[in-house]
Amino acid sequence: MKVVQMEALDFRYLLLEYYKKLHLKEDEVMVIFMIDHLLGQKNKLITADLLSIKMNLKIEDIDKILVRLLEKNIIEYSQTKVMKTSLKPLREKVYSCFEEAMKKEQETTSDKNKAAFLQNIYQVFEKEFQRSLSPVEFSMIQEWINDNFTDEQILSALKELKAKGRKPTLKAIDKILLSYRAREDIDKTGYSAIGDDWDKDIEQTIAIAKAKWVDDD
Repeated sequence: MKVVQMEALDFRYLLLEYYKKLHLKEDEVMVIFMIDHLLGQKNKLITADLLSIKMNLKIEDIDKILVRLLEKNIIEYSQTKVMKTSLKPLREKVYSCFEEAMKKEQETTSDKNKAAFLQNIYQVFEKEFQRSLSPVEFSMIQEWINDNFTDEQILSALKELKAKGRKPTLKAIDKILLSYRAREDIDKTGYSAIGDDWDKDIEQTIAIAKAKWVDDD
């Protein structure tokens, strides 16, 4: 995560959210908060002596906590002109926890949306065919979704067949979807690997559309 993005997040809030995950104890968190507070007051080197002025903990206990935080790679000390205390390692850890949580949330949302999307498409085709779909038909529809065809494109292909007075079949719909993809390729690059005159079986057509050659059985 970029520094600007990191600084835009509430570090203290994230620390409270994730300190347990980072295996930090409550007394360690309190020392961290005080270190952050003192750094915000332009103090460079945060020592046990300095922390003891602001805290009820004994200086010996604070010193032990600082050692643990250093061993856990939570704080670090660096020296250029002067020795400095930094919470950068901890900040990177809590921001990483946040990113991981956001990624999982997005994946969960995406999975739910995809499931709802598939269920809607299944229902449309089962209503159209007036029967339940076969496992092969379920698999073909899932392949469309995996190939990033939208529900609008799939339903448009179905409507296109009906408008022509043709009986809708998944194979016919697949050929229309491939023609959509070919037009998209031409619009973007001026070229498409999907030829209009290619009339192959459905598995081979999908393979060609993906530019992956397979041997026929």
